[in-house]
This record gives sequence, structure tokens and C-alpha cells, in this order.
Amino acid sequence: MKKLNVAKLVIAILIPLLVGGLSAFITKDAMMVFDTIKKPPLSPPGIIFPIAWSILYVLMGVASYLIYNMDVTKLDEKQVILRKKILTIYIIQLIFNFFWSIIFFKFSMYKFAFVWLVILWVLVFIFIKNAFKLNKASAYLMIPYLLWMTFAGYLNIMIAVLN
Repeated sequence: MKKLNVAKLVIAILIPLLVGGLSAFITKDAMMVFDTIKKPPLSPPGIIFPIAWSILYVLMGVASYLIYNMDVTKLDEKQVILRKKILTIYIIQLIFNFFWSIIFFKFSMYKFAFVWLVILWVLVFIFIKNAFKLNKASAYLMIPYLLWMTFAGYLNIMIAVLN
């Protein structure tokens, strides 16, 4: 690991925050519809979601920074390839994360959103599995995100069933 690069760390944290913020901005008008649909037991109050997602986006940013900031001169060829794979998966899962809210909230396509979320869950699982081989801290930082998505999956499928 190279020494801490504060500018790169801030950028790494801002990227998922901006992705989430833009997605939330696009879906802001759809939140009124969401307030009117049937929700399953264990549905948290609406205020929980922006707080939880903000924390998760910060953790995701730090996790990506830990992989990105690795000193590639100290990695063997397989590790360099793995690092690139992990960062690619990270970018793809960010794209899936961005579009899930739009699919779910803006278009109310609850069943399709669930399938999309399952793919997102698998991407994050693959990120964690691979990150464990390269940087355990990065992998651990993504576990709350995976757990939250598991809970989101429950909410998503139940909303699809109830509505």
C-alpha cells in the first residue's frame, strides 16, 4: 500500500456519493408514489434510507481507494490483473447501483428491479471474494453494503408481491 493520498481518497468517496446523489435526484419525484404503496413488515422509516446509503457510499469509496491506491510495483502479475478485475467490478456495480433506484422508484418495475438487484448483489459478492485475496480491509468494508442489499432484496421482492 502506498502512503495515504488524501485527494485520491476524497475523490474515491465522492464518486459513489455522487452516483447515489444523482440517482436520488432523478427519482426524487417518484418518492411520493413510493409513500403510497404497500410495504412489507420490517420496512424502516424513509429517513433511514438516505442515512444508510450515505454511510454505505463512504465505505464503498474507501474500499475502492484501498484497491486503487495499492502500489502496483509491489504486486506480482496475477495481483495486478486481480486489482484491475476488482476495480472493473466496482465500476460495473456502481452502474447497477445507479440504475436500480431508477428502475425501482421512477419506473415502479419492482420485479425487474429485484432481478437487477440480484445481479448487483452478485457483483458485490464477487468484489468481496476477490478483494479478500488482495486487501482484506477493502473486502470487509463492502460487507455492510452486501448485507444492506440483502435486506433491500427482501423489501424489493415483498413490494413486488404486495403491489
